Amino acid sequence: MKFKEALKKFWHLLWKDESWKGWIFSIIFLFVFIKFILFPILGLITGTSLPLAIVESCSMYHKGNFLSSYDSWWKNHENKYEEFEITKERFEKYTLKKGFNKGDILFITGVKAEEIKVGDIIIFNANYQNPLIHRVIDVKKENNKYSFSTIGDNNNGQLEVEQNISENQIIGKARFNIAPYVGWVKLIFFEPSKPQSQRGFCTGN
Repeated sequence: MKFKEALKKFWHLLWKDESWKGWIFSIIFLFVFIKFILFPILGLITGTSLPLAIVESCSMYHKGNFLSSYDSWWKNHENKYEEFEITKERFEKYTLKKGFNKGDILFITGVKAEEIKVGDIIIFNANYQNPLIHRVIDVKKENNKYSFSTIGDNNNGQLEVEQNISENQIIGKARFNIAPYVGWVKLIFFEPSKPQSQRGFCTGN
């Protein structure tokens, strides 16, 4: 009986109490639930330590996001793909061919090195504060070990850290954009600490 009453009070405080105490309790509960219950469960299911990833930069942005014009974007970026023999027709078959935007939440799954191919979008450790999420443009195999090269759809060229990515740097593969812009709920709190050039919404091509 006491347990049932305690559970009833807990439920009321979590969902029905509209006082500041109820709001604070709900926020703390959701944080604990997501971090210590939901994420570990998703991690087991997806095979990666980061099943959901918030996009924190504009490096994969296409003007207009998922409503962007593919033809217009390609016209502005085709030169950087020529070196890797990636044509417009080939790129058109890639995952998330229209990129994604800052604040989008991507669904990530674990992936074996031998399953990664050109055009895939991978998330990997690069000795930065947060992992990078870029598109694979080259795959190499030497002594039974794979290495990868990536580039951001919206970047003019490669970063040094993405020119030779080893197998053990791979966290997972992006499958689809699960929640466009929703990640801004978190990002907005960190924007003031970023350099001026990295703040705000994505613009340009």
